[in-house]
Amino acid sequence: MTATATNQRAYNFSAGPAVLPVPVLEEVRDELLCLPGARSSLLEMSHRDKQFVDILHDAENSLRSLLGIGDDHAVLFLQGGAALQFSMIPANLLRGTGKSAAYLQTGTWGKKAIAEAKKEGDVSIAYDASGSNFDHTPGSGDYNVPDDAAYLYYCSNETIQGVQFQSEPPCPGSVPLVCDASSDFLCRPLDMEKYGILYACAQKNAGPAGVTVVVIKRDLLGIGSDKLPGYLNYKNHADNDSEWNTPPTFAIYVLGKVAKWLANDVGGLDAMEQANRTKASLLYDVIDGSGRFYTGHARPESRSIMNVTFTLPNDDLQSKFISTAAEHDLVNLKGHRSVGGIRASIYNAMPLDGVKALAGFMSDFASKNA
Repeated sequence: MTATATNQRAYNFSAGPAVLPVPVLEEVRDELLCLPGARSSLLEMSHRDKQFVDILHDAENSLRSLLGIGDDHAVLFLQGGAALQFSMIPANLLRGTGKSAAYLQTGTWGKKAIAEAKKEGDVSIAYDASGSNFDHTPGSGDYNVPDDAAYLYYCSNETIQGVQFQSEPPCPGSVPLVCDASSDFLCRPLDMEKYGILYACAQKNAGPAGVTVVVIKRDLLGIGSDKLPGYLNYKNHADNDSEWNTPPTFAIYVLGKVAKWLANDVGGLDAMEQANRTKASLLYDVIDGSGRFYTGHARPESRSIMNVTFTLPNDDLQSKFISTAAEHDLVNLKGHRSVGGIRASIYNAMPLDGVKALAGFMSDFASKNA
């Protein structure tokens, strides 16, 4: 990337589509006109071309290595984002089973998933945090899931509220655990053997918009009815190597590069988690030390290391904070309307210097406006 282009880049705290690693952007730039060895751009290449199939397999293998995904799980590259998974999961695992699916409702995205699941069958809200405007996740004894439930569904990181599960919620061993990990995918190591399905739309933490990664236990692939529309049946995608239809080729290509950046530049998910916790602590320390000039939305034990949400004493100060921050090259900090205030999304690719700049700005702004 040229020095001029680099200098024009602000620190982008967007919740998604979000910041990407600069080394990845530079590689994509260098290969965009003509992919090495292909004599064309990847954007012009058939998804059946061996070179793209190799890119797809390389991206899958990189994810398997990072997360320790075994052969008992299939890795699929789909389209439609989390919104399609809200329907696809119950269509495959709930429809026609006579069972009930259990959901943990801890934020906006869990709530949306429940609304779609109810169209496919019986849904039980095992835990509901809406009474506190979704400021926490449940403790281990706060809900019960029947042993015969179709599955237990949760969203590991609620982007809007800034609430994150610190570990997998308890789930009976006979019940598949299903996770929407869209906004904290690849931010930390996971025990993938605990999951029946874990999925993530890439544009928040793992790549550009357009591709959704679905990691699914192979013994769940045959549950969906053959009467499902073809795209909605996971088995079709697994049987066709994620090429049942034309996959999102460019997004898969970039996601594969992000996975390699995590492995080679960052040093893996343990190192990434440590870096993410360091970044998040910088901001939470300012919030906690501000004498309530800043008020965090999430309870301390449920705070996200991806999305830091907080409010200021009044709307005028919040507007001033956002506009003044932009003058300091700190952009896309406005919180979602359901929570208000400020939301700083500090995904994997947000550099430590960007978080230090925001923390310093927050301290200075509080001292001048308290």
